[in-house]
Amino acid sequence: MKDKHVSRWTEQFNEQMGVRLEKRKKLEDSGSQPYKNNLKPNTTFKYLSETYGHKTKEEIGETPRYHVAGRVMMVRDFGKAAFLQCDDGTSRFQLYVNKQVTSEKGFAEYSHLDFGDIVYAEGDVFKTMKGELALNARELSILTKSIRPLPEKFHGLTDAELKYRMRYVDMIMNPDTRDKLRRRSDIVRYIREYFYKADFLEVETPMMHSIAGGAAAKPFNTHHNALNMELFMRIAPELHLKRLIVGGFNKVFEMNRCFRNEGLSLKHNPEFTTIEFYWAYATYHDLMDFTEDLISGIARDVLKTEVVRFKDHDINLKGPYARLTMREAVAKYTNSSMDQVNNRDHLLGLLKGIDQDPKKVAALSWGRLLVLAFEELVEAKLIQPTFITEYPTEVSPLSRRNDENPDFVDRFEFFMNGWEVGNAFSELNNPTDQLDRFADQAVQKEAGDDEASDVDYDFVRALEYGMPPTAGQGIGIDRLVMILTDSHTIRDVILFPLLKKEHLFSEEVSE
Repeated sequence: MKDKHVSRWTEQFNEQMGVRLEKRKKLEDSGSQPYKNNLKPNTTFKYLSETYGHKTKEEIGETPRYHVAGRVMMVRDFGKAAFLQCDDGTSRFQLYVNKQVTSEKGFAEYSHLDFGDIVYAEGDVFKTMKGELALNARELSILTKSIRPLPEKFHGLTDAELKYRMRYVDMIMNPDTRDKLRRRSDIVRYIREYFYKADFLEVETPMMHSIAGGAAAKPFNTHHNALNMELFMRIAPELHLKRLIVGGFNKVFEMNRCFRNEGLSLKHNPEFTTIEFYWAYATYHDLMDFTEDLISGIARDVLKTEVVRFKDHDINLKGPYARLTMREAVAKYTNSSMDQVNNRDHLLGLLKGIDQDPKKVAALSWGRLLVLAFEELVEAKLIQPTFITEYPTEVSPLSRRNDENPDFVDRFEFFMNGWEVGNAFSELNNPTDQLDRFADQAVQKEAGDDEASDVDYDFVRALEYGMPPTAGQGIGIDRLVMILTDSHTIRDVILFPLLKKEHLFSEEVSE
């Protein structure tokens, strides 16, 4: 069976791969290991470029002997000499191989080299007659022999499906891809450090839940064999994080994966990264200030700009950010008065012609009509950073009711580029109210709403021990990074986005 798998795989090797395999064999026959593991660089191409790039040939003079390693991205061969353009992940740089200068063994290895191989070199830095910076390779070794040829070197990986499926090739060929994903890492690191400085404790809560809760979403199901127990991949960490507030941790956050069994889109992936945080004795007003300072800080300290460009829009991240109630936003963007927005029939009139079942729309309560009008007619227009507050209680099962008007909750959603990026509220800590709202959710689930949650009785019990007044928020890291890096699909900011299963062979290998 093993031989059958191996033979099926090797059947696809083409002529180019055959040539590379033959070169690998020649390396082995000459006593050179084609997958070496004992040669280490002592500098980076970025350092060499920054140190010597601005200097003249005379100013460079004699340099130390540097050890470098990188992937060969281009070969300019002149017979007894060659320039190799290499990439070490920090930058691209030239190696100069010359039969008169490079060691006999090193030049022999060069004869077995292909575009895509990873090489090691030792030498000094100089500038060519044309003013190009290069390393004069005294020694050269092939560290890793590349068997598969890379895409055509000038155009790279252009097929969108292959770009995400073979992300490793995309990153080899497109430095911009690496830069964008590195920028994501910079943003994530800044966010973590921001929370550390604000004295939040980073925690890790379960990924598998016995009850799907914390958000309105359809979960992924799984099964634990030893316990013979049905479980759900978490749709949000909210209820566990609030248990920690009950337990005495006053400021907690978690940055990690959530899973929702929903469709794919330009801004949706079934597994995604969020940061959720909870702050005892704070209100949702405090979180608006906190969020504004966080986002403007990312712009200032990571992006080094106050304005980012996304498609055709310039988004100003400096602040202060707009703050509107949902009713104010609907009134503003539909040219309505507040009295009209408070009228159910007016909302129905605004919603005529939207792509939804008219009978279902007509059966909605005023609060749900308000939310629908906001989502359909307003949301996409919120290009600049905007906080939308005062959500109807019936669509916010975990939020604290407003003291002055219990039909609304103390909640906001944060929008940029017409997208929801964050969701926050002053938390509901009345166990009786929470149980009632869980029960409403359970009724909706029994009626067929697969995004409604079951009653989490343990969480109600936790609230009965007493949770201090608390504010909490979730921010979608993927969407935030999309906006900050002008990425038009979520797949561009996820290392390995979910794709349909690839069938490498026309039929499965069987016995």
